[in-house]
Amino acid sequence: MAEDVIVIGGGIVGASATYALARRGARVTLVDRGDVGQATASGAGILSPGASIRPLPAFFAIGRPASAYYDTLLAQLAEDGETETGYAVAGLLHVATSAEEGARLPELARLFVERRAAGFGQVGDVSEITGDEARARFPALGPAILGAVATTGAARVDGRLLRDALRRAAERRGARIVIGDAALEIAAAGGRVDAVLVGGERQAAGTVIVAGGAWSAALGEALGVALPVFPQRGQIAHLALPGSVTGGWPIVVGFHAHYLLTFAPERVVAGATRESESGFDARMTAGGVHEALVEALRVAPGLGGATLVEVRIGLRPASPDGLPLLGWLPGYDNVLVATGHGPSGLQLGPYSGAVVAGLALGEPAPLALEPFAVERFARA
Repeated sequence: MAEDVIVIGGGIVGASATYALARRGARVTLVDRGDVGQATASGAGILSPGASIRPLPAFFAIGRPASAYYDTLLAQLAEDGETETGYAVAGLLHVATSAEEGARLPELARLFVERRAAGFGQVGDVSEITGDEARARFPALGPAILGAVATTGAARVDGRLLRDALRRAAERRGARIVIGDAALEIAAAGGRVDAVLVGGERQAAGTVIVAGGAWSAALGEALGVALPVFPQRGQIAHLALPGSVTGGWPIVVGFHAHYLLTFAPERVVAGATRESESGFDARMTAGGVHEALVEALRVAPGLGGATLVEVRIGLRPASPDGLPLLGWLPGYDNVLVATGHGPSGLQLGPYSGAVVAGLALGEPAPLALEPFAVERFARA
């Protein structure tokens, strides 16, 4: 008997899809290879898509419902006894370190207010504050901070904790989790995956969801469809600041790709590199650690005495245009794709997983998927 759905890939997207399916009573199997470098396992996610300044406009079409979905997801997990996700509303400081950046802060504040009015969650109250006020909220910040836009609603989450909570809750609701390498058995006439083979076991397939993260392109190749997803290495330094209680400090971002965020009682996370030529090399490198620490200390020299506890390495599934691949796979009537979220996996991944879970069960898409369709690259 075929499973209703087989999900390939056990990161945040695949775990979310599996959990959403299990909650609806579907028979679902999650197949996870447990690759070293899985992005979810290293991520400490900033959850405030309405405060993002770099993505393409289509990002915000999915970012708005994704921010709202977190409240639903966390409530569901709590019902299933899972509350350890690292989620907390921390607030956010978008800092300026030059006169030019400082001049952009009023415009940024207006933008965040507009997004809140447009329905984005995880924004909250918005205000411009001075450098001294920013340092009062995040004491490790230094004199380079000339001012900031502060938002009260931004949140953060621990990727590996959330992933594990989703997987445990899904198993309690009947999902099956299999560790191993998935091979796809394509129907003789094409256009359909008949089964997934893992370690000699053949599992007949109803619907297949490809959520293989940075490794998704290989699954696409096996199906004869180009999935232009590539690994982008991120190196993230975890620091301990003895004598400080950092859990109440806000997230710090700026007009750059780096960030600081904190976890109680004394952990500070400094990230992250965006190394698009890394391939599947999940090593910690001297250059990557140097980049993360130099940028952290430029903004927050008060971290100079912190202990370097660990460096987490994640291979983000990046796409050429920075948008995820989401929806039905061209040429197949029972294969869905949910991958390519790049550095936004923890912001968008749980919602993306829920979207493809609904599609697998015959529900209509809750948003227009054309901007995220695999076919957009063929058209280009």
